[in-house]
Amino acid sequence: MDKNILAQFEKITGKDGVLTTPEDLAVYGYDGTFEDHRPDVVVLPRTTEQVSRIVIQAASERIPVVTRGMGSGLAAASVPFQGGIVLAMTRMNHILEIDLANAIAHVEAGVVTADLQTAVEEFGLFYPPDPSSLRHSTIGGNIACNAGGPRCLKYGVTGDYVLGLTIVLADGRVIHTGGKLIKDVVGYDLTALFTGSEGTLGVVTEALLRLTAKPKFARTALVEYALLEDASRTVNAILSAGIVPATMELMDETALACIEEALHLGLPLDVEATLLIETDGADEASVLREIEAIAIICKETGARRVKVAKDELERANLWQARRSVSPALARKAPNKLGEDITVPRSTIPLAIRRLKAISAKYGLPIVIFGHAGDGNLHPNILFDKRDPVQWNKVEQMVAEEFALALELGGTLSGEHGVGMLKRRYMQQALGLVSLEIQKRIKTALDPLNILNPGKVFPE
Repeated sequence: MDKNILAQFEKITGKDGVLTTPEDLAVYGYDGTFEDHRPDVVVLPRTTEQVSRIVIQAASERIPVVTRGMGSGLAAASVPFQGGIVLAMTRMNHILEIDLANAIAHVEAGVVTADLQTAVEEFGLFYPPDPSSLRHSTIGGNIACNAGGPRCLKYGVTGDYVLGLTIVLADGRVIHTGGKLIKDVVGYDLTALFTGSEGTLGVVTEALLRLTAKPKFARTALVEYALLEDASRTVNAILSAGIVPATMELMDETALACIEEALHLGLPLDVEATLLIETDGADEASVLREIEAIAIICKETGARRVKVAKDELERANLWQARRSVSPALARKAPNKLGEDITVPRSTIPLAIRRLKAISAKYGLPIVIFGHAGDGNLHPNILFDKRDPVQWNKVEQMVAEEFALALELGGTLSGEHGVGMLKRRYMQQALGLVSLEIQKRIKTALDPLNILNPGKVFPE
């Protein structure tokens, strides 16, 4: 990159805010996928005003800007395939305000999700969105992908808690959307538009987030099933009974085996699946009644065993197991392609049966886990990317996974986003008219196409 441009960035952020060594560029060139591409420069702003000035400079030179948090994304959305600037938001990591009267947190985009949760819980408040990467993913990244997590079933996704945003537009102007309001129907809902836009429409620098009261009690159960299909049938049986647990997480036999090999938690290895089910609330007796009612339903739908955690240590171990699924799969194969298709809950048994059939057809494992309570499944294909035969199979398998989700009335992604990996399937999922409207929005807000170019939309 031209030295004069680099000098301009250094004036904005200071020399320590501009990284150009090959080692630094390599570190900021990948995310949670196996994709990578080095940027030309990494810039680390500390304020919204600095972000604005950086984007103005980038626009004047028509340099691509790829905004990045902690790089935990699973769709290659923050990989700078066209080089340019990686705008790393990790230094904007301050909780600016915890408004107790209105139960709202005002945070910068680089705040780590778990850090926010810990901070608000000291006041008896609760920030429910909990992606599995919560200990290192940032609020800005969560907003960019409208991230979910196990608690989505009862509490909803990130977007359900975003009340307002501070955004730097593609020409450097700053816009504030929403506010400390529960109800606001004045004009178009720009907060919702930017949430889930994967950095293609603007740079989110700050957010106003809705908080709730922290549940005082929780009970967690690990439910064992000899048959995977029985586990998937249980989901609708529980919800049809009028019970809405905080979480209902599915793990199949391969996921359980990998986790147990890594962590030695005493997980069952002679079952096809488990459900991790948690109830929570303000009243201990009602929470206990719910988990007892759930246990009865589970046994009626084929559960071999229902084990309720007897203390906080057992509960923590169960959640450690669930959050360790993805990294533990590395013990089975050097590479994985983890998707996050979403289907109607009633079709979960059929979806799982068909996914296993795809695995058998191509001879590569598909490990199934995910948020069964809201139909958001994570079929992970395990393979060796160095083997071109396997990679060719993976591409065919992914296409069949997406076709299956759409056939069942579902969609391509429930929380990871589109990024680079799902672009080719967008027309199939949305249709020409919807895709054209979205492209027009992109062009209106980013006419030079400098904000995360090449992502989301098929070329």
